[in-house]
Amino acid sequence: MKRGAYCPTSVSMLSMWEKCGLGLGLLIATVTTGCAPEEEAAETMSEEVAIEQAALLGIGPECDPGSLHGVKRVVCKVIRRLEGRRLFDHETFGGNGRTCLTCHSKRTGTISPADVQARVNNPNDPLFVHDGLDDDGVGTARIEADATIRVRIPLPPYVTLANDPTATHITVFRGVPTTMNTPAFDPIFMLDGRNATLQEQAAGAIDAHAQNTVAPTQNDLDLIAEFQQEGVRFFSSPELRRYAKGTGPAPELPQGRTPSEQRGRTFFIDAPFNPPSKEGVCGLCHSGPKLNETNVFGSQVFPAPVGALFHPIGADQVNRNNYPVYDLLIDDGLGNIVAASTPDPGMLLTPSQLPPPSVLPRNAFVGFFKTPILWGLSETAPYFHDNSIKTLEEVVDQYQWFFDNDPFVAGSGIVFTPQDKADLVAFMKLL
Repeated sequence: MKRGAYCPTSVSMLSMWEKCGLGLGLLIATVTTGCAPEEEAAETMSEEVAIEQAALLGIGPECDPGSLHGVKRVVCKVIRRLEGRRLFDHETFGGNGRTCLTCHSKRTGTISPADVQARVNNPNDPLFVHDGLDDDGVGTARIEADATIRVRIPLPPYVTLANDPTATHITVFRGVPTTMNTPAFDPIFMLDGRNATLQEQAAGAIDAHAQNTVAPTQNDLDLIAEFQQEGVRFFSSPELRRYAKGTGPAPELPQGRTPSEQRGRTFFIDAPFNPPSKEGVCGLCHSGPKLNETNVFGSQVFPAPVGALFHPIGADQVNRNNYPVYDLLIDDGLGNIVAASTPDPGMLLTPSQLPPPSVLPRNAFVGFFKTPILWGLSETAPYFHDNSIKTLEEVVDQYQWFFDNDPFVAGSGIVFTPQDKADLVAFMKLL
């Protein structure tokens, strides 16, 4: 039997061990038939068995599966996953009552206005504290309408406010990024790219949104990250989970069953930008296995490399939610101070994500946000960084604005007809 294999035994042997009061997780048969890889064993071992065996073996959530073998490693993995789930769902770290689950629901990985409205009458719901409240510290009008949270972002040295040069931070209003597919599927999981790891993101959220008084340990942060990368709830399909874990092929665009779905698919294929043809126009920036990367044709249209994960789509300029606008003065890195106005500068405020000014001046990145993974899209409304787009139909409207106003494609003649909109929506619901 290979090292690391976990094997069930015959029914009679199981019965005997059960009668003796011994944990089933300790059974490692000497036969070679029926053996399952450790990963499968960790997936299928019941919580009760894992907890029982952890106690018998002296294994806790601080265990290192890399230093263990066989059933001990299986139990270690399960116990770490169970503790990660507890930390995600229930641990407040002595804060304002929020947990990760408060804002990252099991069903969609985020919250929608409908979710908020269903919870608003519960006076004990920790969603309605701190940055979930209106600026008066009492009302819930904004979160009920848009499901956005106040986020305080530091200003980098190259950005100042025109009306307050001494300001060190600004406050923006953002939707909760979905955890659906993202943690195990994408190296960028913040809307502006400001956190480099899941552990860093978790620590920041525990501090800023949960207002903790107890510091999470490094192991706590590791467990939260591992849970998000492994947990079934964080994937919109088993196929995506297998791909993320390296045990399945890359996902491909659905073929579509109806004529409308099949027509909608043509907008997402990899094809040259050849207006007024609309073939491939969505795929310019929504390509790759995650449907969020610039493809080779997009890199020929926009000043973005193949695989770019951030794009401006103009939702900040339209500002449908009518959020406060900041007047910025930006050192572009080339010796110029450039003025810009926006309710949310996005990626501009994340120095680690910006290329050298010789590639593009800093002011070019006002309003750049992470391009979302499209798998599971229909389940995670509203859309864009500020939740200003409430439906898939409105998503198409925003892209029409983009093709009408973006300097690289304006005047190209791309116009989405009512039939195009219906086809696009029909296809996006397949993802």
